[in-house]
Amino acid sequence: MKQNSAETVAIQALSWLVSHEELMPVFLGASGVSSDDLRAGASDPAFLASVLDFLTMNDQWVMEFCDSTGLAYDAPMSARQQLPGGAQIHWT
Repeated sequence: MKQNSAETVAIQALSWLVSHEELMPVFLGASGVSSDDLRAGASDPAFLASVLDFLTMNDQWVMEFCDSTGLAYDAPMSARQQLPGGAQIHWT
């Protein structure tokens, strides 16, 4: 997956989060952003990475998101790897 596609998946994830009234306050609290910061964050790859970091903390959220968008269950993690800080670390 290329970074452009990864950003699209992350924007979809952000839209999905915004539509969940019970989960959105959890994301805002965990990330420290305000609801006013969301629009600006949508164009920031590092912020989008944080959206995917949050989403991938819970398998149920990943499945619900992917089911609602028609994406494969591994798409959020694949997208996350293409955004800032997502590279696999190789210790050898």
